[in-house]
Amino acid sequence: MKLIQSLTIATTIAVSNGFSQSPQPISRRDAVSNSLASIVAISLPGAANAIQACPPGSKNCLRQTWTPPSTTSAADAVSELREALNAYPQEGQEDGKVDGGGYTIVSDTLDSSGSIALEYRSSGKGTFAKLFNGGKPFVDDFLIESNGSAFEFRSSSRVGDSDFGVNGKRLIYIAGLLKEKGWRGVGL
Repeated sequence: MKLIQSLTIATTIAVSNGFSQSPQPISRRDAVSNSLASIVAISLPGAANAIQACPPGSKNCLRQTWTPPSTTSAADAVSELREALNAYPQEGQEDGKVDGGGYTIVSDTLDSSGSIALEYRSSGKGTFAKLFNGGKPFVDDFLIESNGSAFEFRSSSRVGDSDFGVNGKRLIYIAGLLKEKGWRGVGL
């Protein structure tokens, strides 16, 4: 019954979207294709919390999925994740060359909706910050969301085409802490 309801809703949305976006009617093939995509999105657990994909070929955005050991409870997994995030040095890495401006937790709903958002800042003292950003720090966004049994990580720069490996270094540091606790990563 749920499948039929989902199909009806998805088809209605797909057809109405097709007509509302252009004056031309949508083909049956497009309507069915959009309906099937909508059904998959509605049916999959955790699809509502899916982190936005990095743009193709991006040099300043990385995604990873981390899974705690199967014997770890959800509450303990959240606790271990918070410990790893809080263990990241506020002064950054490599004598402040990576995240030298520290980080801030922007929102933390890991206990309720399963997500946490952080901002990491460069020191603002580097040549590129001085030349291209008025001496202000570059800001990166780091988002973690639960997809049920694992956590999806996305670290990305707000501006620019390259981050000189900063997002990768950040993820490697946090990944090392999680590996010590038995977590497994995908997308490394």
